Amino acid sequence: MKPGGMSSSRLPAEWEPHRATHLAWPANSRDWPGKFASARWAFVEFARHLAEVEQVRIVVTGALAEQAARRMLEQAHVNLSAVVFHQFPLDRGWMRDISPCFVVDGKGRLCCRRFRFNGWAKYDNHKRDARWASEIAGRLRLPLTDVKHKGGTVTLEGGALDGNGRGSLLTTEECLLDQHCQPRNPGFGKGDYEACFKKYLGVTNLIWLNEGILGDDTHGHVDDVCRFVNPTTVVCCREKNRRSRNYAALEENIERLQGARLENGGGIACVPLPLPSPLYFRKTLLPASYANFYIANGTVLVPTFNDSNDRIALGVLSELFPDRRVVGIHAVDLVWGFGTLHCLSHEEPAASR
Repeated sequence: MKPGGMSSSRLPAEWEPHRATHLAWPANSRDWPGKFASARWAFVEFARHLAEVEQVRIVVTGALAEQAARRMLEQAHVNLSAVVFHQFPLDRGWMRDISPCFVVDGKGRLCCRRFRFNGWAKYDNHKRDARWASEIAGRLRLPLTDVKHKGGTVTLEGGALDGNGRGSLLTTEECLLDQHCQPRNPGFGKGDYEACFKKYLGVTNLIWLNEGILGDDTHGHVDDVCRFVNPTTVVCCREKNRRSRNYAALEENIERLQGARLENGGGIACVPLPLPSPLYFRKTLLPASYANFYIANGTVLVPTFNDSNDRIALGVLSELFPDRRVVGIHAVDLVWGFGTLHCLSHEEPAASR
């Protein structure tokens, strides 16, 4: 067995205790053309709420970026005693996708699993982001293992997966099985993913949904469409407008969940989560979704979009997380970068080391 205890690994659920949340200070203005300044302030508000409940690790490109970040965080009264800065140059910094998967081994120790990052099989500016997984594992002094299958490192992003901490994992066929549009691992089938997820993440039950939502430039990340909220319950986006191009795909996802089973053979409770009205900037449809929420220690932070469904989504999630404070974070500017709260963040579980 390799270092890190692969055979007994477990991928913790996001609602389990965190040691920290990892963020990257927005540095690439091309991610938010025309909205870069306002997107930064939305990011600051996100960080403010996180720093109230846990440590926040923020990656900055260098000393000048750290100074600028500190000034803005101070102006927003962020608890800087809870913030740790890491200086490292990144291309873009969507932490959900470029970070390693943190798993717990059979002795309760935290370990890292690294997938290859290739810019969502779409963007060329990803080489520095691709180095982040090994960089943070080294800084945290955690063992790092590459996820390998068929003789090579498996390409994948964190937003393509969502687990319940008990061995079940959600994903979409659109993202993982695509062979033409944005292929991650050409030639891979369901069995290939099931084998490597079992070996490296301790996943015994892979639940395959159909597609993600329109406007998602990742081509089907599950964290914009369906999420576990406890070991037996998911929220899944539903579109009521039958004329919407999202309608049929999301209905199929719900039908699949109704027939799916958990790792113990039990059924899955599926709670519908609305979508906001279609959100455009210029002529581009944006992937606005309440499913891109982030579960932190004692709180759930939910993207909101100045939409009448904001209140409904916050109410649904408040009922599902009765022991946590559910807070909306204005994300109309953030989503112009084609992602919001969950895409920007990654949890570091609070495992014994």
